[in-house]
Amino acid sequence: MRLTAEQRAVVEHVSGHARVAAVAGSGKTTTMVARVLHLLARGVSPSRILVLMFNRSAREDFQARLAAMAPAGQPLPDVRTFHSLGHRLTASLTRWGALAPRQLLTADWQGERLLRQATQRALGDAPEAGEAALDAERLEALAHFCALVKAEMVPPAELYAGLDFGEATEHFVSAFDHAEQLLADHGLMGYADLLYRPLRALEADDALRERVQGFLDHVIIDEYQDINVAQQRLLAVLVGDRAEVMAVGDANQCIYEWRGAHPDTMLERFTATFGAAIDYPLSTTFRHGHALALAANHAIEANRRRPDQLCLAAPGNPTTHLAQAQGSRALLEALADWQAGGRDLNEACVLVRSWSLSVPLQLALLREGIPFRLSREDRFVFRLPLVQALAGYLRLAREPALLTDPAHLALLLSQPTPFVARERLVRLATVLAETQRWPERHDPLLAGLKPHQQRTLKKRWALLCELPKRSAWPPARLLAHVVEAVEAEKVLKRAAARRDKGEEDVRLLDVLLEQAAELGNDPEAFIELLQRPVRSDADGVLITTVHGAKGLEWPLVALAGVNEQDFPHYSRDNPLTAQRLEEERRLFYVAITRARERLLLLHDAGDHRPSRFLAESAWEECQRVAERLAESPDERSKGQGADDGSPLPVTRPPLMERYLARLGTSLPLTPSAASGVAEAAGDYRTFDVGQRLRHAVFGEGEIDLVEGDPDNPVIEVRFHHAGRRRLIARRAPIELLEGDRP
Repeated sequence: MRLTAEQRAVVEHVSGHARVAAVAGSGKTTTMVARVLHLLARGVSPSRILVLMFNRSAREDFQARLAAMAPAGQPLPDVRTFHSLGHRLTASLTRWGALAPRQLLTADWQGERLLRQATQRALGDAPEAGEAALDAERLEALAHFCALVKAEMVPPAELYAGLDFGEATEHFVSAFDHAEQLLADHGLMGYADLLYRPLRALEADDALRERVQGFLDHVIIDEYQDINVAQQRLLAVLVGDRAEVMAVGDANQCIYEWRGAHPDTMLERFTATFGAAIDYPLSTTFRHGHALALAANHAIEANRRRPDQLCLAAPGNPTTHLAQAQGSRALLEALADWQAGGRDLNEACVLVRSWSLSVPLQLALLREGIPFRLSREDRFVFRLPLVQALAGYLRLAREPALLTDPAHLALLLSQPTPFVARERLVRLATVLAETQRWPERHDPLLAGLKPHQQRTLKKRWALLCELPKRSAWPPARLLAHVVEAVEAEKVLKRAAARRDKGEEDVRLLDVLLEQAAELGNDPEAFIELLQRPVRSDADGVLITTVHGAKGLEWPLVALAGVNEQDFPHYSRDNPLTAQRLEEERRLFYVAITRARERLLLLHDAGDHRPSRFLAESAWEECQRVAERLAESPDERSKGQGADDGSPLPVTRPPLMERYLARLGTSLPLTPSAASGVAEAAGDYRTFDVGQRLRHAVFGEGEIDLVEGDPDNPVIEVRFHHAGRRRLIARRAPIELLEGDRP
């Protein structure tokens, strides 16, 4: 097995705890396999070694590679996921009488039924809130909350107070307690309980804890940055004072904070839990070329909670070409070029920050007849209930006869949600289709509906009746009228169990309105596009989210929707905190490092501003430096390469020089204008509303808004002659002017 010097250092680690900071594509699985084989060769019993992988597929891959590389007949250690480890512990503690026997809930419907019962008990004297609380999205959010309580190991009230759940979720804390009681009463447990129950039992009983300790000498954990508090505490119990822990991961790739992971787990929390550790870097990536390695280093540099480590491209890596473009047309052209070069579409992946940002791409691919597939079948644009309903409103304007179709009316009455049970809406739609008139006030159909629910449904019926009169309107105007009439933005935000989900639904509305405007005066074409049958094509382009792409790679990656407010994600109602900005930046880092040969960064046209992350990554500078590195030393010295050999202007000379030094080479570099501005600006926390400044292009202006990371804010400036502009303070060519602050 051929290893780099850094990999050999990890494999030959002598004693004590160790942290291995492995950049994306650094061959960490190969290194971990070699480490296990090294321990076995030293005479360590396989029964004294435990390897923990993040999920089942990673475990199966590791087991296969270990078996293939081990000597024939060599007994191998236990390789488990945390859940399988918890399952074994739960079985042992149950046999010993420390835990009551319980059956694992394996079907989604079982968990949903239990949460429904818990919700109904929690609502108690307020059954009128039940219709909203029992919808699928609320129950899914409650399930997430219950799992997070057990992952974070904190009281539910404390966790709820620190999270940003939406309206009609106040019952979550009580529902958690009722769910726990229901689980106990029926002898059931969920997957989170496989760790939560044994951990609580072990931490509460010294004798029990001693009984499970002393069986291990070495524990190796993959993707350590993604483990949660419960997993780390369970590890600490099992390790005790004897076993040595080797944590392998990358704090820069910690993107699951929403489910209990923390970047500090790989940093300060590791030593706080286990004690002193030897740090080993795996800095060399075997995935992509210098341009992307440099861009990744620039992209993550602004984060404070990160390891001080560079990502370096190995000498034999493919050359990676970086590009930035605008809109869906650029994606279609890139895919056409890819195919013209003899490459297959299934080698390409389109990544998005959230599923709503994939809608214009799906529609563009549909229009062009380009096959594609989604990592989640339910996210095909025509399968989204809200999209089906909006297409249904447009169809009704063109086909008045649909007013007599109960199924069509039920769809339109239900989206966006009027917070009325589906069964009641179906009955109401049936009567409306037959009578074509709204029921009288005392009609039994309306019994039990609150006044505001009756008003909402009556207003929606009036909208349906008037739509045929507006059939000549362009689709964008008609769609905007519907969205305003049903108060879609307000309803979607209220219906979402979490604020970010509501904002994503509202973003979907914006995307659909933009797409409708692109088709001008052709409503039929837009309706047909939204309702066109399509199937997932295994040979097509993959579309997935950045979270879904973790641990994967493709020759061609297009990262779409790289717009300010989309990526990083924030709004005026949900501004960026310094912590959230760092999480978004880590997500961007993970996204761009999925590419091997080509990375296309796509932002939208119109009012959408390019993301600050594009400037932070300095991708153009990184591309130029990589091109210069690809020249021979003679070409560089004689100026016979891509340019005349003059110094390259770069934004972050120290970072570039550090990278080149690690390669054992150098290039003539010079600070760019942006670099000089950044250094001259000094302390960015001095930016404040009312501050006067001068921009090299836009002239003088006054700051109206400061948001984001205080050390790297986005500022909105009202310029005297150029109007309002949003700028990334650290990158913009500006100087502060003397003057009074407010």
